Amino acid sequence: MVIQTNMSPVGIVNVWGVTASIFKKYNIPLTKHRLEEIVEGEDLSTLLKELNSTVGSSSSTCIEGG
Repeated sequence: MVIQTNMSPVGIVNVWGVTASIFKKYNIPLTKHRLEEIVEGEDLSTLLKELNSTVGSSSSTCIEGG
């Protein structure tokens, strides 16, 4: 699974606990709001790259539909 913009910080941390430090680093609260609602532009792109890198996930590690 790839971490995506429609996921919430709290949901991400519940699945991948190691990501909590990244949200703290970027001063993003652990809310139920979607990332796309609380982070904008290049910051969102950078955050997604770091989150997915940390959990070892990328589009190449995922299969469609699952």
